[in-house]
Amino acid sequence: MTTYNKTADHKTLEKDRQNIILEYAQAIIIAFILAMFIRTFFIQAFKIPSGSMINTLLIGDHLLVNKFYYGVRNPFNRGQLWIKGKEIKRGDVIVFVYPVDKTKDFIKRTIGIPGDTVQIINKKVFVNGKPIDEPSGAQWVEDRILPQSAQSRDNFGTITVPENSLFVMGDNRDQSYDSRFWGFVPIENVKGNALIIYWSWDLTNLSMDNIKNVSPPKFERIGKLIK
Repeated sequence: MTTYNKTADHKTLEKDRQNIILEYAQAIIIAFILAMFIRTFFIQAFKIPSGSMINTLLIGDHLLVNKFYYGVRNPFNRGQLWIKGKEIKRGDVIVFVYPVDKTKDFIKRTIGIPGDTVQIINKKVFVNGKPIDEPSGAQWVEDRILPQSAQSRDNFGTITVPENSLFVMGDNRDQSYDSRFWGFVPIENVKGNALIIYWSWDLTNLSMDNIKNVSPPKFERIGKLIK
């Protein structure tokens, strides 16, 4: 007669349960490591919190940034370039570590690269003595022109971009806090090239009191390449 061993079955079930937990834990750890690796060196998601890049980028746009585009840097010492990528060009929309507060990331358009001269005359931007071709998303919201003695927004320079540095501006020229005010971006601060919008929904003013007035997601912006 076969004897039922309840203790042995219990131990087997317990061992199987532990094996399943261990497998799930391993899978989660591996997935986390892969996600962090991809986020550090290849692709990272960013959200636009302000209007400094209107009309190219809107508040609430969620975008993917190609971090491999300009090369791979040591994440603990960005001055070390491990793999060389493409050179940053005038007109590139880049995400970078804000030089004044390194806990923040900014997104702006590259205007001047090392060795370029930059001057702004009555809101018109000149690089190396020639007016630039403004991007299609650029806008100016004020007709008023401020003298350089009052502020550097509309009249600025001439300055020369130093070695290993960039001069950047927001496309919303009258409402952007950029190189006109706080200076140059070290190239080692650049995290990547803005690639594509994958979601767009401005929830800045969302609250229980005005939830009915929140605008719907901007589905037409999904998949838009950033230029």
